[in-house]
Amino acid sequence: MTAPKSGDPTTIRRLYGRRQGHKLRQGQSALVEELLPELSVPETGPLDAERLFGDAKGRGRPLELEIGFGGGEHLAGQAAMRPGHGFIGCEPFLNGVVTALGHIRDAGLSNVRIHMGDALDVLERLPDASLSRVYLLHPDPWPKARHAKRRMVNMGPLDLIARKLIPGAEFRLGTDDPTYCRWSMMVMNRRRDFEWQAKTAQDFLTRPADWPETRYERKARRKGHEVWYFRYLRV
Repeated sequence: MTAPKSGDPTTIRRLYGRRQGHKLRQGQSALVEELLPELSVPETGPLDAERLFGDAKGRGRPLELEIGFGGGEHLAGQAAMRPGHGFIGCEPFLNGVVTALGHIRDAGLSNVRIHMGDALDVLERLPDASLSRVYLLHPDPWPKARHAKRRMVNMGPLDLIARKLIPGAEFRLGTDDPTYCRWSMMVMNRRRDFEWQAKTAQDFLTRPADWPETRYERKARRKGHEVWYFRYLRV
């Protein structure tokens, strides 16, 4: 297993897999038609807290971004814990977006914005050193070696994430896939701009209290899988 070098074509500008699963019910369609336009990240132009949230506090609001939020449980949970922060969730799968919209509506959250598409498109439009956290939880592991370049944990995406994080900010990665776990450790250990926060094995085997559980994590545990929690500081 060889980690890619910085400069390799690892920032993939194509989304693989399905964009929609089961047909939406009437109430779900209403969320897409009515709530999603209100919460959608603008499609073009530079992004910052003031443009995304448009309130008097927008300019100084800390920003956090989740890459591939699945059903949005974690995204909504984090937003509820820190109402003064702005949260950007990126997810290309329509049914996941709909589920997240339901969580946002039910919790009455006003500090979340949604991008139904590639997270890299949003990251590129944010100012450098503008994010206080980035989350990548249970990403597609692309287990076959020939598909390794599609993994988000690659030098190209990580270079971009590093640029957008404030020094001292946090990058969180969660996975239950052993191959992805080993790959991530190998790739991240080669970098000098991220510092792994684990001091003992328990530090990445135990979910932190401020890390809401996702459906993928619950599913993994039902299957008897181990789950790993990685926390890195941008240095």
